[in-house]
Amino acid sequence: MDLKLKGKTAFISGSTSGIGFATAQVLLKEGMKVYINGRTQNSVEIALKKLEKAVPKAQVFGVAADFSEEKELKKIQTAIPNVDVLINNVGIYTSSSFFDTTSATWQEQFQVNVMSGVALSKFYIKGMLERNWGRVFFLSSECAYIVPTDLISYSATKASLHAISRGLAQLTKGTGVTSNVVVPGSTLSEGAQRFLKEKATEEKTTPQEVEVNFFKTERTQSLLQRFATVEEVATTIAYYSSPLAVATNGAIIKVDGGSSGGAL
Repeated sequence: MDLKLKGKTAFISGSTSGIGFATAQVLLKEGMKVYINGRTQNSVEIALKKLEKAVPKAQVFGVAADFSEEKELKKIQTAIPNVDVLINNVGIYTSSSFFDTTSATWQEQFQVNVMSGVALSKFYIKGMLERNWGRVFFLSSECAYIVPTDLISYSATKASLHAISRGLAQLTKGTGVTSNVVVPGSTLSEGAQRFLKEKATEEKTTPQEVEVNFFKTERTQSLLQRFATVEEVATTIAYYSSPLAVATNGAIIKVDGGSSGGAL
């Protein structure tokens, strides 16, 4: 299927690995110009080399910026004055009890996970509205629904994105611009792969067995009963980036393997 994205420009925050990296690769294969982002120049350069190898002649560029520092957002805005597709993917979390999670941790997670997307959306959506075309995405998480007790601060940041995206969608009424939330579930990112290997070593078993047990005991509500691949999430984002998906606006797009449950 031709997603009709050739020649359009995307920026993906937090995209040197995981879902962001996989999404960059899919969009490059569709003929888009893609800007990726990581906290350090070294991580950006490594990711660029991988993408250039995977997609020959790709128009891919990178900007290093640490979103825990508000001033770092200016680097993105200066380097990339306009985009057609904005994917607010960056996110950090800390696993700790509610009582041990400090105010500083709450503030840092809201700065990175929420306020970076607010600032970037505010900067880019005006141009999208003027051009009468654009896509804004916020990457949420199944944690916004299931709220694990060791991830309450992270879950709160992800739930906040739903309200922001819906509000922005209402600003796009009658235009070719959309704003949507994408909700991945347990996804086989590099971090998840490390978790499986470390747990397997600790329990003297295999990563495959750890994965099976994880869904038997931790994510029992999952209908998929395995980790989704980053590519499965990325291809979903690519479709909703397309002009073909203009009728989907203000929506919550779940790629969570059914883990969040509910009929609505």
